Amino acid sequence: MTLEQILDNIYELPKESKQTIQDIAIEKSFPKGHILLQADKFENKLYFIKKGVVRAFSYHDQGEITFWFGEEGATILSMQNYVENKKSYENIELLVDCELYEINFDKLNTFYLSDIHIANLGRKLAEKELLKVERRIITRDLLPAKERYEALLSNQPTLFQRVPLKHIASYLGITQVSLSRIRKEK
Repeated sequence: MTLEQILDNIYELPKESKQTIQDIAIEKSFPKGHILLQADKFENKLYFIKKGVVRAFSYHDQGEITFWFGEEGATILSMQNYVENKKSYENIELLVDCELYEINFDKLNTFYLSDIHIANLGRKLAEKELLKVERRIITRDLLPAKERYEALLSNQPTLFQRVPLKHIASYLGITQVSLSRIRKEK
């Protein structure tokens, strides 16, 4: 997925503003298993996924809890870093070899102050991230496991071919045995 396509999915920028973002973006490649963002560290970059799959997770008493998957076109950032300039609480792991677009927060913030269109891109980015979090919370808290599975299958069907089932089960808040049972019922 091109950076231009990703930006247009967030907020359509005028040509000059879009070029400004493209000029500060750096294409990066990382191998499967790489931890892109680490909990309890300050990360001053955001990423857009050109190609690949990632997951966000945190450690808990029972082990790792996966709470987000990103595929092509998704934004990777710690909202705590981005909004409050505080250390992140999540880890971002690459589940396959990935190609990413990297943007430094400091450079981006400079353009937020000088280009209203880029500032609006930042606002829309934060709004979209907030809506994703809200949907995840509502889905996880209000829907039964089978409906959570069906929603994930409907919204991100390719995950089931690209992501280990243990991470999907963790994301759904169920055991791998329960996930297997739900999948057999389909």
